[in-house]
Amino acid sequence: MLHFYTAGESHGQALLAFLSGLPAGVPIDIEFINRELHRRQLGYGRGGRQKIEKDRAEIFAGVRHGQTIGAPIALRIENRDWQNWEKILAVEAYPEDDSTAKKLVAPRPGHADLAGSQKFNFHDARYILERASARETAARVAAGALAKTLLRELGTEIASHTIQVGHTRIERAASWEEILAISNDMESPLRCVDAAAQEKMKGEVDAVLKAGDTVGGVFEIVAHSVPVGLGSHAQWDEKLDGRIAQAVMSIQAVKGVEIGAGIMAAGSLGSEVQDEISYDKSAKKFARSSNRAGGLEGGITNGEDLVVRGYLKPISTLRRALRTADMVTKEPVQAAYERSDWCVVPAGAVAGEAMVALVLADAFLQKFGGDSLTEMRRNFEGYARQIHDF
Repeated sequence: MLHFYTAGESHGQALLAFLSGLPAGVPIDIEFINRELHRRQLGYGRGGRQKIEKDRAEIFAGVRHGQTIGAPIALRIENRDWQNWEKILAVEAYPEDDSTAKKLVAPRPGHADLAGSQKFNFHDARYILERASARETAARVAAGALAKTLLRELGTEIASHTIQVGHTRIERAASWEEILAISNDMESPLRCVDAAAQEKMKGEVDAVLKAGDTVGGVFEIVAHSVPVGLGSHAQWDEKLDGRIAQAVMSIQAVKGVEIGAGIMAAGSLGSEVQDEISYDKSAKKFARSSNRAGGLEGGITNGEDLVVRGYLKPISTLRRALRTADMVTKEPVQAAYERSDWCVVPAGAVAGEAMVALVLADAFLQKFGGDSLTEMRRNFEGYARQIHDF
C-alpha cells in the first residue's frame, strides 16, 4: 500500500524520492525532513563531500498547505557538487575521445564496480558507482521522514544509536530515553550512549584515517510504542521481521541484520532466550520478562520495542588502494579512489531508521487502512480498544 522509490546519481543534478500511499491529512513539516537529512550528514569519520552538500528537500507534489492530499509525493534534493561534474556526467552524448569522460576502469574490491559493469556491459564503472553510492540514502531518508511523520501521528517513535565501531563495542543495554536523546544529539560525534566507549571509537576512526583505511561497525534502531499485531505469520512475505531485515540489508555496506538478541540466541539454550509472559491485572495487559525477541514473534509485532541492528562492513573506497585488474587492459593495477568517508556508522543508522519507518508505515496502512488520517486514526483507536479488552 505504501510504495517508494528513488532516482538520481551521486554527482548528478539531484536526488529524487517518490512516495505513494500516505493518507490525506498528514501534517508535513519540511524542516523536520531537512533535520533528518542533516542528521544523515553528521558523524565522526565523514569525508569532504559533506562540506559541499547542505541537503535540503523540496516537495514538488502531493503536499498542499502543509498536509498530504492522498496523492503521490515527489521530493528533490539538489547535489551542489553537480557543478563540478556537469561535463563529466552530461545528459548529452560526448565524443569517444572526450577527455572530460573521466572513465573508471580500475574497479574497487568490495564495491559494485566490477559486477555492475559486467552486468550492464560497461567498460567503465562510472555509471555503476554513481548509482550504487550511499549518497542515494539521502533520498531514502527524505521519504523515511514522511513515514516517520505518519507513525508519530499514531504514537510510534523511531531512534537509533551506535553500539560498535571497529573493535570497540558497548555491552550494556541502553534505555529508550537514552537512545532517543543521543539519536537527536547533533553534537555527539558517533551517537553512542556510553561516553567512554565513544572516545575509544573515535580513536579507532582516527587510526584508520591515518592508515588510509576504513572501519565498520554496528548501529541499533529502536521503534518505541509499536502496537501488537503488525505483520503476519500466514505467508513468508508477510512476516514483518523478514521485511525489515530485507529493508535494512538493502542499505549500502550493510552485510548483516539482527533482530533482538538473534545472534546471541543462536548460541544459547531455549530456556535462556525466550521472553516469559505474564498478565498484569491492574494494567489489564500482557507483559514479557525481557525483550530478547526484539518485539517480533512469528513475524508479528508483540507490543514490545522493535529492536533491529545493522552490521556495516568497512566501506570499499580506500585511500590506501587495494589490488585490482583494469577492465580494459586486464592488467593488474591499484583500485581507483573516489573521495569518500572512512566511517559511516551514524549515517547508516539514520538510513536504517528511514527504512524501518517505511516498512512500519506500510504495515500500519495494511492493518488499519483509511484514505484520510482521520479514518486511519479511528480504525487504529478501535483496534487499540480491542487489544485492551482482550
